[in-house]
Amino acid sequence: MTRSNLTIIVAADVNDTIGKDNKLIWHLPDDLKRFKRLTSGHHIIMGRKTFDSFPGLLPNRKHIVITRQKENKEIENVVYVNSMQEAINVSYEDPNPFVIGGGEIYKIAMDYCSKIELTRVNHSFEGDTHFTKIDSNDWTKISDEFHDIDEKHKYSFNFETYEIKNI
Repeated sequence: MTRSNLTIIVAADVNDTIGKDNKLIWHLPDDLKRFKRLTSGHHIIMGRKTFDSFPGLLPNRKHIVITRQKENKEIENVVYVNSMQEAINVSYEDPNPFVIGGGEIYKIAMDYCSKIELTRVNHSFEGDTHFTKIDSNDWTKISDEFHDIDEKHKYSFNFETYEIKNI
């Protein structure tokens, strides 16, 4: 299998928890701004449950939804596919498509992506969805930017970027 220019973007706590009941657990405005800045103008690949959790479409992005369902609604800026490979094929013209969740889609994407943009929330939360452990034998951390608690952020966090090693 060939790795693509696919990037995973995820926020996870110190135990790799990413969500509970199909919802985010924390609210970090700077993380949301970073997500918007990085993904705007790109294809975003997600599972159906993640897509269904949105209040509406994210502007200036093409949504690719991986689903087992056969019949899907026709929605502008949304493409339904049945596999990660099909999602990658649909996004082939995008120089940097992003995988945005959920947990099962992240697990599958780890075999295809070459970069991870991780927001590490420096706190432990109860949750039912987790991100895959990043194996330092396979990944190199190329940047790490700390953000402390402030009036808008109840928890400190780090923006970490990983690239796949030549394996």
